Amino acid sequence: MANFSKSNVPQFSVDVYQNEYLPEGGREVNAIATVTSTGGGTVGSAVRAPHLYAAGLSPDAAVAIMVDCSGSMDYPPTKMRGARDATAAAIDALRDGVHFAVIGGTHVAKEVYPGGGRLAVAGAQTREQAKQALRRLSAGGGTAIGTWLRLADRLLASADIPASSVRHGILLTDGRNEHESPDDLKAALDSCAGRFTCDARGVGTDWEVKEVTGIASALLGTADIVADPAGLAADFTQMMETAMGKEVADVSLRLWTPMGVEIKFVKQVAPTVEELTSRRTEAGPRAGDYPTGSWGDESRDYHICVQVPGAELGQEMLAARVSLVVPQGDGSVQTLSQGLVRAVWTDDMAASTSMNPQVAHYTGQAELAQVIQQGLDARKSGDVDGATAKLGRAVQLASASGNADTAKLLSKVVDVVDAAAGTVRLKAKVAEADEMTLETRSTKTVRVKKQ
Repeated sequence: MANFSKSNVPQFSVDVYQNEYLPEGGREVNAIATVTSTGGGTVGSAVRAPHLYAAGLSPDAAVAIMVDCSGSMDYPPTKMRGARDATAAAIDALRDGVHFAVIGGTHVAKEVYPGGGRLAVAGAQTREQAKQALRRLSAGGGTAIGTWLRLADRLLASADIPASSVRHGILLTDGRNEHESPDDLKAALDSCAGRFTCDARGVGTDWEVKEVTGIASALLGTADIVADPAGLAADFTQMMETAMGKEVADVSLRLWTPMGVEIKFVKQVAPTVEELTSRRTEAGPRAGDYPTGSWGDESRDYHICVQVPGAELGQEMLAARVSLVVPQGDGSVQTLSQGLVRAVWTDDMAASTSMNPQVAHYTGQAELAQVIQQGLDARKSGDVDGATAKLGRAVQLASASGNADTAKLLSKVVDVVDAAAGTVRLKAKVAEADEMTLETRSTKTVRVKKQ
């Protein structure tokens, strides 16, 4: 493990957990890289007033809040009222000096505040003006989320802040993206990816889970359901406080491999499962960068799997070097931390067949996310046997790994007969909000238990 620090940048560390021993002929190497960022100044949840944020935090950040104003937001009226209150709460949680804007989204995107193609700078006066502008929000029109994202991108790009500053979006919708094609939304996401991060929320139960989670995934943010509009303000406050704690944007996981080593996959496995393999951008000979978004005080785990060339017993090699890098203004990158993945061939059967606890745990957590999705898809298509088998396996995995939150969500969709064996029965009636909550949160994982 190595650490590198610089003023105004949190200190990063990389710890690699693996069983480096391979049997004769063994070629697959698995490792969990735990990346921890400290000293970034993420604010504790007890802090509410913007002026109380920790001294020394740079205000160089820009935030765009996108609020669904389509006609369905008036049914029931509590949704629009909840959205206004939530946006006001988020504005109150802005740090002084942060650039921000509010966007009203229908089949077109409109600037609610400040307008004129620009961002406001957070302070007592602009917060009050923004909250006054929210009172004029009303529901009417369709839903074209790609237009909201493109406007947010233009506004965030206009902020007079360093290129390395955090740019973040918060998006709220209550319905399906019916007024543009899936290709239009994908094109918008492709153009925004890497330019800003975005948290997405669905309110009520009339929205499409895969759309909302897809937005958050593409823009390296979080996704969740807020079934009751009354819960929006607390959720928006927490989201904004988390965003205000981010200090480093555009951090990449750089993977260098020696000649002959093939990368099988790279994925984030905690706090959520996020496939990164296809997002690689080349970064020089045998090196590639995988985006991780912006960081405050936090820790995340990444599963790296590589295939090495065959070697003789007793040989060892560097299988991969994992680095955290952040771009600099001159086109170079700063290395924040790095760790090494090794391979050692041995005839010690006990050493070579032992599975590292972290690798085993997160392999199970990734399978858990997958079988929940497969089980819910089977249930929707009427495949009772398939749904029962997959969701039973999910219950078994959640129980074995101690993922109590997911186990609780599963119990609202199936009757658990034997959790350890994965024996379940599908419930005859399931509340739509419960099924959507399980699907939306299916990728959330728990950290490996301390040995």
